[in-house]
Amino acid sequence: MTHPTSTEIAGRIEDLYGAPLAALQAHARDQPPGMLSALLGLHDTLDFAERSITFHRERLVQLIHVERKISAHEVVHVLDCARRLAEAVAVRDTQAVTATAVLESLVRTEPAGQAEPPEPSPAPPTTTVPTGPAAAATSSTPSR
Repeated sequence: MTHPTSTEIAGRIEDLYGAPLAALQAHARDQPPGMLSALLGLHDTLDFAERSITFHRERLVQLIHVERKISAHEVVHVLDCARRLAEAVAVRDTQAVTATAVLESLVRTEPAGQAEPPEPSPAPPTTTVPTGPAAAATSSTPSR
């Protein structure tokens, strides 16, 4: 399953808030915790997980290189590296799914002063329905 990368998530956060990520991070430091802080936290964790995946994958390739003999002592390192790689992938997948779900639930709104007024809708057509005594006077049924 393909998940968005931290770069894609950063772009979506920037689009949502209409500012670069660095400016949003500086702004969030001065504010009480909120949605922006949560999104930036998800992004940071996702970014760290992606870097961890890259590091552990490269390390694992070094440890199991074809020309390298793996001793009993090194098997522990191979297993540890594989475990850390699996953990990083799990964190990346979880953070990506969570960030995507939160971002999909949010929409950008314009500040009240910048919003354009909506076009007025045309008035609905009105029909006149006779009621009361006037309706009885125009009735075609004979009276007794």
